[in-house]
Amino acid sequence: MVMGPTHAMSGAAVGLAVAQILPEQWGGVTTAEETFIYAGLAAGAAMLPDLDAPSATVSRSFGPVTQVISRFTENIAQTFVNVTRGRKDKPCKNGHRTATHTIWAALAAGIGATALIGAFGKTAVIGLLFFLLGLGIRGLLPEWSKKTDWLIVTGLSAALAYAVWSYVPEESFGVFLGSAITVGCLTHMLGDLATKQGIPAFAPLLPFKGRRWWNLKLPKFLSIRANGPADWILLTGFTIAVIAQIGLVASGNMRDVMLDLLPFEVVAQDLGITAPDFADLH
Repeated sequence: MVMGPTHAMSGAAVGLAVAQILPEQWGGVTTAEETFIYAGLAAGAAMLPDLDAPSATVSRSFGPVTQVISRFTENIAQTFVNVTRGRKDKPCKNGHRTATHTIWAALAAGIGATALIGAFGKTAVIGLLFFLLGLGIRGLLPEWSKKTDWLIVTGLSAALAYAVWSYVPEESFGVFLGSAITVGCLTHMLGDLATKQGIPAFAPLLPFKGRRWWNLKLPKFLSIRANGPADWILLTGFTIAVIAQIGLVASGNMRDVMLDLLPFEVVAQDLGITAPDFADLH
């Protein structure tokens, strides 16, 4: 798999860009501060799919708590694969990179978070912020996190969660948080898609040649080895992209750049959205 810091940094980079594209009613942002919050949440969410691997960064983020959650997730994923596998699928002996690495899981995570917030309000919001921002800290600051006791990371996550909750209007969190989670998870999957193993992106709903759990892969000459030179090149590239986007957002020029790069008018017409509905940062 692609390493945790690469996943987190790619989530932040994509989150910064997507926050500008989404209309407000779909979780888009209205201020520079909200853009940075969205990116932080997407960075944390980009770690989530690896909760099925007890050795992953995400599984060590909150000490024994996330270790227990990780082992439970891995066992559930393994069971789910064995229950839903096709006639040509081999029995699953390890749940890593299975159920949590599908587009259905990414969509379900975002929808589930939005529903959770709708049902439990402030409690759900602060809980999700705490968890996602903590993952973001672990992924974006890996060296510092390794040298720091997990209790300190936990305390910092709690403080950040409360600060963000105090800043963003409570009624905005449902779709805002949900979309950031889905964006982060999908970004993670794109990263793992680039590795030699690939991911079961459409499993188990779209079978292929008698198999429900088949891996979507890039051609061999395009695939990379985890923790190899290409992984570090990607991390460097995403870091540069994040720094550049932070500068553009802070200067108020991010939206203009996005408008120049993407066919917003065509997309808006296709979706029935008017230009003023897009996030307009000043």
